[in-house]
Amino acid sequence: MLKPTDFQVVKSESHRFSILQLTLSAVIVALLASCAAPKTPKIVQQPEVAKTAEPEQLSASYFIRQSKEQTGQQALNSLITASEYQLTEGQPLKALWLANQLQGQASGEQEYRLLIVKAQALLALEQIDLAWQQLVKAKSVNTDVDVKYYWLAHQVNLARGFTLDALDAQLFAFSMNPQAGEEEIEALWQAFQQLSSWQLSQLDNNKAPYLSGWVQLTKYAHRFGDDLSAFQRYLQQWRRQFPTHPANNLVGQLLNKEKAYPLGAQRIAVILPLSGRQQAAGSAAQQGILAAYQEQSTTKLHFFDSETLDWTTLKSTLETLEIDYVIGPLLRERVNQYLAIDDITIPSLLLNVSAQHTLNENQFAISMRPEDEAVQAAATLARKDYQMPIVLVHQDQVSQRIATAFVDEWQRVTGNAPKLMPFSKGKKMQTMLKSALGVFQSKARIDDLNSRIKHTIKAETRNRRDIDMIYIVGSATQTRLLKPHIDVSISPFADTIPIYASSRSHSLAVDEGDTRDLAGMSFTEMPWLLASQAQNKPLVQVTKQLFPTRSDSLQRIFAMGYDSLALVNKLAVMQKYPYVRHYGQVGTLQLAANQILTRTLLWGRYNKDSVQQIAMD
Repeated sequence: MLKPTDFQVVKSESHRFSILQLTLSAVIVALLASCAAPKTPKIVQQPEVAKTAEPEQLSASYFIRQSKEQTGQQALNSLITASEYQLTEGQPLKALWLANQLQGQASGEQEYRLLIVKAQALLALEQIDLAWQQLVKAKSVNTDVDVKYYWLAHQVNLARGFTLDALDAQLFAFSMNPQAGEEEIEALWQAFQQLSSWQLSQLDNNKAPYLSGWVQLTKYAHRFGDDLSAFQRYLQQWRRQFPTHPANNLVGQLLNKEKAYPLGAQRIAVILPLSGRQQAAGSAAQQGILAAYQEQSTTKLHFFDSETLDWTTLKSTLETLEIDYVIGPLLRERVNQYLAIDDITIPSLLLNVSAQHTLNENQFAISMRPEDEAVQAAATLARKDYQMPIVLVHQDQVSQRIATAFVDEWQRVTGNAPKLMPFSKGKKMQTMLKSALGVFQSKARIDDLNSRIKHTIKAETRNRRDIDMIYIVGSATQTRLLKPHIDVSISPFADTIPIYASSRSHSLAVDEGDTRDLAGMSFTEMPWLLASQAQNKPLVQVTKQLFPTRSDSLQRIFAMGYDSLALVNKLAVMQKYPYVRHYGQVGTLQLAANQILTRTLLWGRYNKDSVQQIAMD
């Protein structure tokens, strides 16, 4: 194992360790302590044989020996090169130790090289956060970074879970690599395919090389990838728009891809709760499926009540009916019951997600988890550089789950957790809000000043100026009560605080009244419940006439039922070509590697007399 006496360390007049260097030293000591002492190999004397002198192969040892014969900058450069060779020789701990010793003597380009060595070594040692800190410092030392920096930034950001930042660095690394070829282009395409629709929209303002061409290609693939003839037309259009883009060869391959045929299921079993406590939910899903059935009436549907079904004979029942696809069950406990039947191999689309079972290649599930919506909202809003957000959350179980998911994702992206402020009904709501916005503190300062002087000063309370965003998690009724309190608690001298909310704050039934109290608030929502180009407006009008009092939660289940029938034949294509998306009424659906369909939702905003879709860039 490498020791300080193995090489010459170039001395400097002034050397100070930063907190980061001390942290790195502690990491190195811990890693060294975990290594067993190497055994001394037995030396066997061999007879001397006259050999022709050959040039010594370049290695870390070579440059360490060379540094002993040098002084000053020459010796320092040799030792830096030695640390770089230690990385290529698979010795990241030694490279980190040496780079850390040399850091105090280096500056400029030398310091940049050492920071890159330390980042690469820490990445290899799975010290991801420390590796990222080295890269941040490297860019501050040398803004004209090289391809190695970007490739490391790509790998470190992937390990941190920062998909978009990783892709941005990957594009820069590609553009700076003259040897980049088909393999690198395919790697970029794989990365773009994995992006959700909301992640793709966040790339629109980035400045990475070749980005606009990649984004447009991915959007065409998302929407038209399951329709070969339409896809080919748009690929040709893309070629005319981006004739020199490096993905042109890839587009040629996409043009020659074989057509992926839909499954063509003819006999579908649908398992829903058509009796019992959840009958209303089952009926809403059934009506959604029947609404979609009007568009593909050649398929035969068999409905089963999950609450009265004999689960012990289900397999034989499905075989007797020659069922070639199953939709459902809807309730989570019935999903677990269905997945526990190991010998059912029929392709199935589950309408709920199981936490107990892993899906096989013939099983799929739609995720309608509200936590997924919170992750999309937090990741989107965190990129808008808000510094001091607060989350106002109602004290019920579902709202608490959504708020926790939002806070966790915000903290993951920014490193800081928003302040969580629970609220309840009545006067306590106003009290909590004034406390959160600092209004009580402002009034206390005014009262204190008035007590110190003879005359009474007319003054208005002011809210805290550091809060720059509010996210609300609560029902539509609760939000309608809370939002006006927020408005009156903000000083007329202060800037307007942007207010965002989850889909729970939006309700078609509540919106039939006056929406002025909610003006300015933005929220996430599925297309079915938000007037937009993606909404099936004719069907919305029909269902309003047939079910005028249907609740918002049942509306969402209806939309899921409607989308499920279209997905039956499309999932085989989505499985074969991961870039294909389904633009449904519950959102833009993407099939993940775990066989679960996740959603991208739209953003809407309340105006004084209407609600409209907005682009969240």
